[in-house]
Order: sequence, then structure tokens, then C-alpha cells
Amino acid sequence: MHSCKTVQEVQQYIEEYDHSFFINDVFIYIDKSGGYLIVEPYSLKTGNNSYYVLSNFCPSITNNEESRRLAKYRNGEDFLREHKLDTTLAFCTSLSNTMHVCRARNGDGTLLSSIWDLKEGVITLYFYHDYNYSIQYSLNEELMKGDHIIKIPKLFPANSEFERLTNYITPFNTPFIRISLFFIGCFFFMTSLFFFINFLFKKPLESYRYVKLYYPLLGIIMTYYMFVLATNIGIYYFNAPYNHYSDKIISLSSYIPFLLLIVIIPLFSYNFKIITENSWSLISILLFTVNNIIYSILLVAFIYWGLFSVFN
Repeated sequence: MHSCKTVQEVQQYIEEYDHSFFINDVFIYIDKSGGYLIVEPYSLKTGNNSYYVLSNFCPSITNNEESRRLAKYRNGEDFLREHKLDTTLAFCTSLSNTMHVCRARNGDGTLLSSIWDLKEGVITLYFYHDYNYSIQYSLNEELMKGDHIIKIPKLFPANSEFERLTNYITPFNTPFIRISLFFIGCFFFMTSLFFFINFLFKKPLESYRYVKLYYPLLGIIMTYYMFVLATNIGIYYFNAPYNHYSDKIISLSSYIPFLLLIVIIPLFSYNFKIITENSWSLISILLFTVNNIIYSILLVAFIYWGLFSVFN
């Protein structure tokens, strides 16, 4: 790949391989002439438009109206339309600043901005959407060093927002939590099944019997939500309530924490009465209590993850 000098050569190289598995991924290659190659799962596209803007979408299946729904794309397109085209570092930095993302929820967003002067072989880096400080590299000098790794965060001044992001715990950077969500979901499902069967076969006059019918519904809902939390990374970074780009059910599930918050007090109230009156079997009381304890722990996690922060 290093021997390729034009985007046409890069395209010929990539065409030898299957790039259809790059689901939701887009790569862009640019050569010294200004030509570019867009690599996505569905197609390879070349062009030479000086005003070309690309964001988090596949251009082959996304029209301009849909593209402009993304604020950073819209900002970049408007910036280029309103300003005379320039290739100075100041102009490119202003464009990058216009298109950067900084989400209110955690302060996270654009991790790294790079401006490439391909004629001079100079790369200018900005870290974590801070455009007041930059580092420049000579591409030729770096290539002469051979294979090596640069820890970019250590090259820049301390950034409190980035420190908060690196210390932010989610199921996607803490495997124990992700595995726990899986087992919690399985536990909710099994106990929901247990209480439903128990409701069908217990005596009709049993105290608080109707709670056993109510509980499986909440258990199934929470089982599904554990799956959602374990498979959708955007929930932890985008504003609450999380709005999934294509799945309305996942978007609707963002209100499940509020449902749990509403029912947790009645659940503990019934839990206390059932224990003090000893009106259920020991296994039923134990499972009911353990479920409520897990619900309480999850509520604390939901607060930490900002799932209730709908007014931010």
C-alpha cells in the first residue's frame, strides 16, 4: 500500500479484497493532486471536488437532505459555501473547528483532528477538539523511523474533559460489566418465568398473588434492556433519552430507567410486606428480594451513566 501514489492505485489495490464487511465504516484516501477515494461497504468512489465534505454516513446511500441532518456535516458544508476556498493552515483549522463535536453529556466528541499538507509532507494534529494547541510532524521523517507507535495524548497538555472520558466506566471498556449485564438479563428472564409458572399453580387465595403476574412483565422488559445496554455503545455517550438512528424500539427503551424508577418503591413495599407476613415460599421471597436489590444497583448505574439526564 505504501507504494501507491494516486487514489486510482489505491482503488486497484482495495478492489482485490472484500470491503463489504466495513458496515457503517467509511475511509477516505487523498493524493497530492487533490483526488480522493471514498471506501465504504457498498462502493468505491473517486472524485476531485475541492469542496467535498464527508461525515458519519455512507455517501452512496445517503442523499444531501439526510446528510444535512448531521450538524457537523451541515456546519462544514455551510462554512465552505460561505467562505472563499483557502488551503492555509488557519483556514483548515477553522473548518475543523466548525465541524468538531463536543457532546454536552460527557464533553466527549472529536478525538483527533489532522490537517495534511501533502505537498510539503507535513501533518498538523489537534487533540480532543482543542484548536489552541497543535503538534506538527514531517511525514517523511516518521516513515523513515519504520514501524512505531506514538501515544498522542501524552504529547498534548492535560485535558480535563479527556481525563473524564478515560475514567468513564461503561460495559464497552469494562468487560466485567458487559458480562454482568448478560447474566443479569438471564437471571431476570428465568425469574420472570418462575413467577409466571408459580402464579399459575399457586392457590388463588395466596396473599399478593397478583404481584407474581405483574413481575414477569417487568422482568421481560428488563431482560431486553440488559441486551440493549450491552450492545449499543451510543447510549453511554449521546444525550438521553437515547435516539437510535434506525431502531424505534431501542429508542423507546430509553424510557425503561424511568419506568424502573417509578415502580421500585412499590416493589420494595410489597417486598417488605411479603417478608414480614411470610406469605410466600422461601424461594419466592429470596428471588423477589434479589431482583429488587439488582434493580436498585441498576438504578445507581443508570444515574452514573446519565440515563436520567434528559434536561441536559
